[in-house]
Amino acid sequence: MRSKRRFSFGWAVLNLNVLLTFIFLYAPIVVMSIFSFNASRQMQVWMGFTLDWYARMIADERVRVAAQNSLVIALVSTIVSTVIGTLTALALERTRFRVKRMYEAAMYLPIIVPEIVMAIALLVFFNLAFTWLDQFFGLKLKFGLGTITIAHIAFSFPFVAVVVRARLADFDRTLEQAAQDLGANEWQTFRHITLPLLMPGIIAGALLAFTLSIDDFVITFFTAGVGSTTLPLEIYGRVRRGITPDVNALSTVMLLASIVLVLGSLLFQRRRSF
Repeated sequence: MRSKRRFSFGWAVLNLNVLLTFIFLYAPIVVMSIFSFNASRQMQVWMGFTLDWYARMIADERVRVAAQNSLVIALVSTIVSTVIGTLTALALERTRFRVKRMYEAAMYLPIIVPEIVMAIALLVFFNLAFTWLDQFFGLKLKFGLGTITIAHIAFSFPFVAVVVRARLADFDRTLEQAAQDLGANEWQTFRHITLPLLMPGIIAGALLAFTLSIDDFVITFFTAGVGSTTLPLEIYGRVRRGITPDVNALSTVMLLASIVLVLGSLLFQRRRSF
């Protein structure tokens, strides 16, 4: 009886801890989402349910431009990051070269380095690159969508490489050998055997890269220029003037989009090809 009571008490404490943790993490998000439907502009008082703030968000020209910039940057950086990350995973998993350990360590740096440190490093890099290009070639480049896209590629492709490499760890090489025994060359084997089997991992990595790009604020803030406002930067600019239901509505939409993309990435990572 004593052991059963102790066991029950321990499970009760554990469940309570889990419950409090979820409340601590997600209660602010739930409150923000609920007040995005508040008829009042003030956050302190609930005045009724309305969808006016979402309608205003859709009609807002600044929001549309910021959303367009975010989507363009996310799509371009995702495509390039997916290609580079997939090739990097194949190189690290299938080949041996002298600086493999060094390259592998360098690839993990964007994942483990604090985002503010990488943002400052990219800012310094672009400043030096623009100065040298101006001095030697007369090219006057400025910060904008291009610099943001390059920065997003720099921190996104390692995540794709990690996801694809995890897929390669369980890859059955005998399928490739069987295809080659039947007369397929290396390109045909890669196209018809390797690539389809890796596709769930590649799509999962692409969705993760898209999520990281469209949600990023710190690196985007340091590498953005005039006329290159993204959704996170637009939200930050509005929050500085006060938290209002239109900010809550915009944040809720971004939250839902991020949840859908992350769930899609997890589903593709768990998918098994037969």
